[in-house]
Amino acid sequence: MKIYNSDGKQLVNAEYDDILEVNDILNGMKVISVQSQSDEEYAVFVLEPSTKVTCYIFDEIFIVGKSASFETLVEAIQAWANDEI
Repeated sequence: MKIYNSDGKQLVNAEYDDILEVNDILNGMKVISVQSQSDEEYAVFVLEPSTKVTCYIFDEIFIVGKSASFETLVEAIQAWANDEI
């Protein structure tokens, strides 16, 4: 388990080849799923303290998208798969 923080635009103090994994911590929230649709971008789903799910979309260590407050992980993954984020 690794702990990552971001400045809203990129991961802070991370290497370009770092990829978040399940059970890592991102901005104080636990990573519950990581999905990839291509070699370039991947989505990281974290559990908020309110039990809602937030999705971060990364290109290497750069945050290229974010969508917050999904009710379930399934709902968040479907939005990612349908390019709604």
